[in-house]
Order: sequence, then structure tokens, then C-alpha cells
Amino acid sequence: MEKKPFILGYTYNDFFPKVTKEDVNKLTHMNLAFGLIKDGLLSMHKMTNMDYVFKFKEWNPDLKIVLCVGGWGAGGFSTMAMTKEGRHAFALSCLEVVEKYNLDGIDIDWEYPCDNSAGIDSSPKDKENYTYLFEELREVLGDNRILSNAVGAGRYFIEGTEMDKVAKILDYVQLMTYDMRSGFTSEAGHHASLGLSLGDTSEKSTKNVVEMFHEAGVPYEKLIVGAAFYCRTFSGVPDINKGLLQPSKSIGEYGPEYKELKEFIKDKNFKEYWDENAEASYLFNGSTFISFESAEAIRRKVRYVKEKGLLGIMYWEHSCDESRELLGAMHDEMRNK
Repeated sequence: MEKKPFILGYTYNDFFPKVTKEDVNKLTHMNLAFGLIKDGLLSMHKMTNMDYVFKFKEWNPDLKIVLCVGGWGAGGFSTMAMTKEGRHAFALSCLEVVEKYNLDGIDIDWEYPCDNSAGIDSSPKDKENYTYLFEELREVLGDNRILSNAVGAGRYFIEGTEMDKVAKILDYVQLMTYDMRSGFTSEAGHHASLGLSLGDTSEKSTKNVVEMFHEAGVPYEKLIVGAAFYCRTFSGVPDINKGLLQPSKSIGEYGPEYKELKEFIKDKNFKEYWDENAEASYLFNGSTFISFESAEAIRRKVRYVKEKGLLGIMYWEHSCDESRELLGAMHDEMRNK
């Protein structure tokens, strides 16, 4: 039987009680967000709903459940990874949690090695220490457990790491192909598109990022692309070209989330557009531009995953779409031949 690509969902601790049996049976993998680093060790102080893990496994015994460590603004990686002793102690603390909750593995979401833009500790030595960290985690966790990472969707991440070496250690690499236009961008455009808009000379597309990481040494069959269940909003956008690729007076601010979108459209007199070149949806009302992933955009990404021979698709984040419309589109398209 042909193996279906992964559908991997990130879920915040606070939303665990609202996850349903139907949800977990549409997933192959669930990433639990987030464990943190405290005094060089894995800290679970924000993961207060871990007992739900046993219920999720009961509902879907085939579901792989992985603990994510890190996230935007989560520091401690650089300092911990600086020495072999530090890496070993951290890996042992990960093993303890994996065994306690019968988890399937660990995902490292270090944002980002060699980069302190999130206000975290960093060092030029992060580049090689990133590799050493995964070597230590693999040694301690063993070959039978999942070891993965989440990576920024740009050359900056490749330049700060040794992805060719890292890819040989990991089971898979999750491309955060969202926020490609974000809080650092003042150009209205797609933040999670599959391709590029006509006239877009940047590299900000899922397809470009896939090729970028493949050229850096990650096999296609180890790559998972990301989908966004939330929007990025640009304000003060000129009413030219329906706002697309126009300068904005704001950066790409977070939100609204998909669950809020229908009311948002109604209140603010937005019109929905489809960009065939980018294979992405957006909203524009003459001055505010909202980049979002529609059900059609999600289906296009799933088709691309299957056609390209990638390992799967993931999304951030489960609570952002309580209608389950996007997860439903993802699941249904994955089942289509």
C-alpha cells in the first residue's frame, strides 16, 4: 500500500482540551507546543495539559505525538549547546519527558541559530553546535524515536546552520513556509504562498524555499512544508494592483486568525481575491491587505507535496481554525488520488 504523506498539526497546550477525536484521526502527527529551556534543561512548566496525550493516543493509536521545544523568543539554546556536557544534560532531560508521557519524539524549534533578532542568546558557534545538539539528541533518544526540527523559510536559516549534516541525523525537516512576509516586512503580499505573484522578484514562496533547502542538502523525501491557519495584515496600502506588492505603512502584523475571518470580512468591507500565479488568496478593501490561506490554497499545497514527493504538510496552529475547514480540506485532498 502506498504511504500517504504526513499531516502534522501544531497544537498549543491551552487548546488540548478542545481537540476532538475527529481531529486526531485526521492527523498522522501532532506537535505539542512548547517545552522551553530553563537552566539548560527541558522545562515543562507551561505544558499543564500533558495528560491529554494519553487520550489522543487512545483515540488514534497510530498518531505520532512529538514535543516541540522552543518557538519564537524562546532562548537558552545557544548557551545550552555550547558544551558537550550541556548538550548531554539537555538530551537526558528530553528523554525523561519522552518516557514519562510515552511520546514519540522531540522537535527542536530554535529561532534561530546565529541570530538574536528574537532577543535570545546567540553566538557564531551556533552553526556547528546546532549539528552537535542533534547528534547528542539522536544518541540519547535512540534511532527508534522521532527527531525533527522546524526551520525558518529563508537563506538566513541555511547560512546559520549545516543543513546537509543535520538532515542526515533528523527524521524530517519542517519548513515554516509562512511569515515569509511578516513583522519584518512593509510590503503587502502573501506570507505563505505556494508560488510567486507576477512581478514578485523575491524568494518568498513555498516552492522556492523547498528548492533552497534541497540544494542545501535536505532530501525532498525529508521535507515537510508549512501552512498557516492565521493571517498577516498590512495597513495603509495604496489602492494599486489590488494592493498586491505595494508598500504599506505598517509591517505585516499577526492576525486575524482563520476562525475570525468571516466576521472580519463582513465588518470591514473586504473583497476576496485569488492570485493564480502565487496560488494564494488575499483580502483587500482599498487600504488594508490581508494575506491568508484559503481551503483552495491548502489543497494546492497538498497537491504540490504529493507531486513533488515531499514527506508531508504541517500547519500552525490548531486553535486558529475551530471550524476545522482548513484541516478538512487538507485531509480530504491528501486522500484524493
